Amino acid sequence: MTPILARVETRMANELQEVVVEAGSEHSPIFRNLKRALPHVPFTVVEDPKASWASLAGAHDPMGSGKKRLFLVRHRGEFLKKCPGSEGQVCCNYFVVNFASNCPMECSYCYLQEYLANNPALKVFSNMGDLMAEADRLFSRQRRFFFRIGTGEITDSLALDPYTGFCAEVIPFFAAQPNALLELKTKTDRVEGLLGLSPKGRVVVSWSMNPPRVIDDEEHLTASFERRLAAARRCQEAGYRLGFHFDPMIEYPGWEADYREAVERIFATIDHRRVAWVSLGVLRSTPGLKRIMRQRFPSTRLLAGEHVSCADGKMRYFQPLRVSMYRKMLIWIRAAAPAVFVYLCMESKEVWQQVFGFAPSCEKELGNQMLARE
Repeated sequence: MTPILARVETRMANELQEVVVEAGSEHSPIFRNLKRALPHVPFTVVEDPKASWASLAGAHDPMGSGKKRLFLVRHRGEFLKKCPGSEGQVCCNYFVVNFASNCPMECSYCYLQEYLANNPALKVFSNMGDLMAEADRLFSRQRRFFFRIGTGEITDSLALDPYTGFCAEVIPFFAAQPNALLELKTKTDRVEGLLGLSPKGRVVVSWSMNPPRVIDDEEHLTASFERRLAAARRCQEAGYRLGFHFDPMIEYPGWEADYREAVERIFATIDHRRVAWVSLGVLRSTPGLKRIMRQRFPSTRLLAGEHVSCADGKMRYFQPLRVSMYRKMLIWIRAAAPAVFVYLCMESKEVWQQVFGFAPSCEKELGNQMLARE
């Protein structure tokens, strides 16, 4: 596999070699948006796109090669599903909607490198009308239940938005829902498509954050810390509530000073009263992911140090180290934003108890605590 040697800001329009369109998808709003945004990229309409993306399996770096062609296809099956969570860990009662698959960015630790290893094509689904119809049926059937929906499970929520116009399609729909909240989670600064829309308190825009050192070394092709923070400020000024996810947190010499400064810079720029939540989670990996990281990112520093296998089969820092990291972050966050809601991502009740002095009794309790602040 070809290693990723340098971090640069992604320029999708210049990097895409082709847009492959499944026959029938050329009648969708997403297709029209892509044609308008990518006038110099060739478009090819095919009856069966599977043959085109199957060829990626033979590439020298299937994951990297998969990011160079965009497939516009129909999604067959359900769009909405319960977050898979992680066995033995507290879940935040989250639902996910997958509007795309794979991501044009290159974070060295990204679990998609393993999760999508056999299906690395960069796909966008054209049938957004089906997505909203499915969501409307679900929300209408269960009006007493409040749904927290995220779009960042197997792609970045905003990386492709300047080309697809996805947000302009779905934000008005979610803004009108009385019992749903949409979270758009990103490592980009691509928020132009959001600024002219009215979220009506039903859309949270969240950023995955790390200190600039981690972003520069490990989060390739993403927006810098400064650009993410500036984009968050723009969204806040446009009426959106914000979220911040310090996940994965990385332990290294000097991490305390770097993370503390990152927290202080965020809340010196952002009105903490307009922050919906902050999550904390440490680096997680599997043996398979570690092998891929060594091949694709031989200069990464994330494979050093000791990790232990946890109940869900994922490897994390030793529990005492994780607890210490979370406690310090909580102190720094509380000093800057006393009332902001903070939770742990994919951690055990034992760790919750040691960090907060309590543990949610179930996923519903945690979800209700988050939504009670809306």
